[in-house]
Amino acid sequence: MILKYDVIVIGGGHAGCEAATAAANMGAHTCLVTMDMNKIAQMSCNPAVGGIAKGQIVREIDALGGQMALVTDATAIQFRMLNRSKGPAVWSPRAQCDRGKFIWKWRQTLDETEQLDIWQDQADELIVEQGEVVGIKTIWGCEIKAKAVIVTAGTFLNGLMHIGRRMVAGGRIAEPAVPHFTESITRHGITSARMKTGTPVRIDKRSVHFEDMERQDGENGYYKFSYLNLSRPLEQLPCWVCYTNEEVHQTLRSGLNDSPLYNGQIKSIGPRYCPSIETKLVTFPDRPQHLLFLEPEGTETNEMYLNGFSSSLPMDVQIEALRKIPALRDVRVYRPGYAIEYDFFDPTQLKHSLESKIIKGLFFAGQVNGTTGYEEAGGQGTIAGINAALYCGGGTPLILHRDEAYIGVLIDDLVTKGVDEPYRMFTSRAEYRILLRQDDADARLTEKSYKLGLAKRERYDWWLQKKQAIEEIVEFCHTFAIKPKLVNSALEAVGSTPLNFGCKLDELVARPELNFEKLLHIVPELKAIIEQLPNRKEEIAEAAEINIKYRGYIEREKMVAEKMHRLENIKIKGKFDYPNLNAISIEARQKLERIQPETLAQASRIPGVSPSDVNAMLVLLGR
Repeated sequence: MILKYDVIVIGGGHAGCEAATAAANMGAHTCLVTMDMNKIAQMSCNPAVGGIAKGQIVREIDALGGQMALVTDATAIQFRMLNRSKGPAVWSPRAQCDRGKFIWKWRQTLDETEQLDIWQDQADELIVEQGEVVGIKTIWGCEIKAKAVIVTAGTFLNGLMHIGRRMVAGGRIAEPAVPHFTESITRHGITSARMKTGTPVRIDKRSVHFEDMERQDGENGYYKFSYLNLSRPLEQLPCWVCYTNEEVHQTLRSGLNDSPLYNGQIKSIGPRYCPSIETKLVTFPDRPQHLLFLEPEGTETNEMYLNGFSSSLPMDVQIEALRKIPALRDVRVYRPGYAIEYDFFDPTQLKHSLESKIIKGLFFAGQVNGTTGYEEAGGQGTIAGINAALYCGGGTPLILHRDEAYIGVLIDDLVTKGVDEPYRMFTSRAEYRILLRQDDADARLTEKSYKLGLAKRERYDWWLQKKQAIEEIVEFCHTFAIKPKLVNSALEAVGSTPLNFGCKLDELVARPELNFEKLLHIVPELKAIIEQLPNRKEEIAEAAEINIKYRGYIEREKMVAEKMHRLENIKIKGKFDYPNLNAISIEARQKLERIQPETLAQASRIPGVSPSDVNAMLVLLGR
């Protein structure tokens, strides 16, 4: 049987779902190929979305017209805004989700997407003709033809799971690995390698002594993930905190000889920032305890997730160690933690559009690019889906720059620097953090996406309404005169220096010790302006306050970004014979020859290319 589409998406994980809906919503006839329609967007590890820098990516997906934020809000069972004690540049939303409801909400979203079909099957071979992808063959003999193919296979490509010395082929517990497909790609000159990740034990909450744990509730404020959503419908549940102890550590150490991480069984590299519990013991041998979070998996299940206890030790060692924790002394588990090794493809072989430099029409997104995390996968999937649809229609690819989105930072890091461990986004990776806040993703991306055809009219109209409201508040604060005699006593009462002369309201807003919440009681006119806003008053007021309070930092960062854009405009691909370019270092020649950067700015971000190398190329270009 032969099926024909514009775009094929291989894999129904977080990257695949975003890629499929993005391509279809842009008008491309799309087929999502997945092994199990009942595990669409499965949260293989932690049933949570967001976190430091990751939450910003989810808001960017939403601003572009993607689905992850909407699904998260609909299935959230706890919400928190992280880093609130710091500046707004690093505020990051995070939500615990109901794992089962998350899957079915995504399934409903896919079912309701026009131009999108789902085919339950397993990709077996990539079909390439004259350097261009033309489709795939499946294990059941189906041939699916398409102009573009997006590979989002997660951890399934030659996946191998480890618990102690036991090894079982699989892409996820109780799910088969995908053999052969990697080889059908690498035979065309694309290189692959191996990575490792892991997941913790799953616990029956009926066996937990919660009285020996610290309760951690979420927030019930106005924050949401989606710029469109107005409510979280599910019951909000607490998480719980406990610690390991020396008895736990002794038990875990007794099993290190059987740990696949230390007996030579696993040779690939795991995530440094999210280590297994056994890695923590080896790396920090003098630490007396390690923090653990016990998190609910849903509103209608007893299953709980023990965050911080990722492990591939033998199952009896894992369970014995857990029972040395007072709150878990009677613990019953659904399954032990395990590690998994899988294939990924060197992302420096990709363009910024996520299209392969080697095979036309072939796109990669998610863990197959060496990343980890649902959010990083979803962001890549959104861009790959957009660009696959544009490729089919002959359009110009969407490229997000480093000052436009964390997604732009993520993709630029991947294709420019490559990976030597599973890549995770941090706020520290972004040099323009004050421009890439979680509150302004719609300001950065919605209009751009609307023009492409992904963000719909409802989203665009709401952004225009919000934009106008923010501008009105900023303008009011800039022009409203404050008289000292009317405010000085109130300023002193909140610990702020009284005024000697009159000023504009925005000068008070800029004071570190003042904010809108305090000023509403001091300046009733400001309160009146905010109360007459459309829905989501708090969100709009906060965005306006951040714009006023951090105006100087924002403008300075924009100037720095503009200077870098000048280098982005200098195209260098095909202009240098790098092996014979004696004006730059040997390391720079080797790196530039391998990566073949498009612009001088991209070249400047390649590890091993120094500022003097960039200056030398500028001189040779006559700049």
